[in-house]
Amino acid sequence: MVTLDEISQLFYGAGDETPGWQGTQEDLIALAAKAFPGKAYCVVKQWILIDLTVTPDEKEKLTTLGLLPATLFAHEIVLDSKGRFQPGMWVRSNFGRSFTEGCMFETKNTVYLLWGSGQRKEASVGAAFSMSA
Repeated sequence: MVTLDEISQLFYGAGDETPGWQGTQEDLIALAAKAFPGKAYCVVKQWILIDLTVTPDEKEKLTTLGLLPATLFAHEIVLDSKGRFQPGMWVRSNFGRSFTEGCMFETKNTVYLLWGSGQRKEASVGAAFSMSA
């Protein structure tokens, strides 16, 4: 069972400051279009890249599925290319597939574009996936 302390640490606890994309939003979108042509993207700010604490067996299962033991939480959506999310909303992704250029977190359906600095933290799968809209 996930505790309130775990959730609190995820949102408010110390993490490693991570720079993300420091240029313009337009340049970030152009970079994503080259790296992931035709894939939906979501520009986010105030984000937390969550490294999931998993067992070796769980890690192996994720790897076999082509997934990372990681997910993303963003406090602020800036722009969603498919209009699924409104600006200002928050979002939590599914498991990641790749993390490239230090600013693009890819999932099955979306590339989350990490604009500006964020945090990198560890959390249990239960804590990370306990957030839902």
